[in-house]
Amino acid sequence: MKKITVLGAGLVGKAIAIDLSDSYEVTSVDQNTNALEKLARYPKIKKKIADLRGEGVIRRIVTDSDLVIGAVPGFMGYFTVGEVIKAGKNMVDISFFPEDPFALDNLAKNNGVCIVTDCGVAPGMGNIILGYHNEKMKVERFRCLVGGLPMEREWPWEYRAVFSPADVIEEYTRPARYIQSGELVIREALSDPELVYFDKIGTLEAWNSDGLRSLIKTIKVPNMIEKTLRYPGTIEYLRVLRDTGYFSSEEIEVSGKKVRPIDLTSKLLFPKWKLKPGEREFTVMRVEVEGIENGLNKRFTYDLYDEFDVKTEITSMARTTGYTCTAVANILLKGKFLRKGMNPPEYIGRNEECFQFIFNYLKDRGVTYSVK
Repeated sequence: MKKITVLGAGLVGKAIAIDLSDSYEVTSVDQNTNALEKLARYPKIKKKIADLRGEGVIRRIVTDSDLVIGAVPGFMGYFTVGEVIKAGKNMVDISFFPEDPFALDNLAKNNGVCIVTDCGVAPGMGNIILGYHNEKMKVERFRCLVGGLPMEREWPWEYRAVFSPADVIEEYTRPARYIQSGELVIREALSDPELVYFDKIGTLEAWNSDGLRSLIKTIKVPNMIEKTLRYPGTIEYLRVLRDTGYFSSEEIEVSGKKVRPIDLTSKLLFPKWKLKPGEREFTVMRVEVEGIENGLNKRFTYDLYDEFDVKTEITSMARTTGYTCTAVANILLKGKFLRKGMNPPEYIGRNEECFQFIFNYLKDRGVTYSVK
């Protein structure tokens, strides 16, 4: 039986380990014992406590692995991927690190490994969908709207962090890049708000976020944009916090002590954003692809609505992100895609067999995209 090492046992890493353990020998690694204890009811999954930040630690841990999954927070992602490459192992990663993944491309090729990055729901499935259609038509417009929210709107935040809270704050501060009329546009995060209606949910608020990532380099489409979805009213208070300096990483002096505002803000917000045990949440995404196919104007709209799984107690964001990752993990393990180097998800989507496999794999797990 093939061996998989999952680095990170958070909400998404846990879902990934559970899903893969049905078919493979899985080892889950984390320095947080509480996270690993949540896998106790799954005896087939091996658990290992380790601080992955140490030099050479990851390389030693993955020595016997046939495939590695990266599910660590974004700030650890680039280092983690680099260590896995040095170990000579293929990998699927969902850490969404801010660094340019192609900076590791030569290293990956020299080590003869296949690394798939950003392999979640968004980035991830949005890239896969665009990669697929870009092979079949002249795409003129791509738009992706995505968000994960609690079912119960609790004042004042009406939000829960369903992945690394530090990465959530990054969405509110990192400048948003998008393509308009063939030109790269850079705007501040939270800009250009709009209201969008969704069945089952109602009206949500969308704003510019930096989710296109690799698509800016890999696919030439004249108009591409990604926006984050939240309950209406969210932008105003986030702007107040950001523009007042609460998200700043620059130290200020308070009563003679040096303090980073972001550290204080995180300390206050993270407990408020923590998902309660059994709390229901949902993921919503809409992907629109427009262009010319066989001489005709076409528009494809993919809608996703997914809820917390009460039976398994796996969050919707973990399901939609994690199962995309595990679908691609299966593709690599079956030898269906083994391109050496760094591979963003759109490279997977180019292959029709891989594209259909992913959609069927997700559907089998109750994650269903409706297509119009």
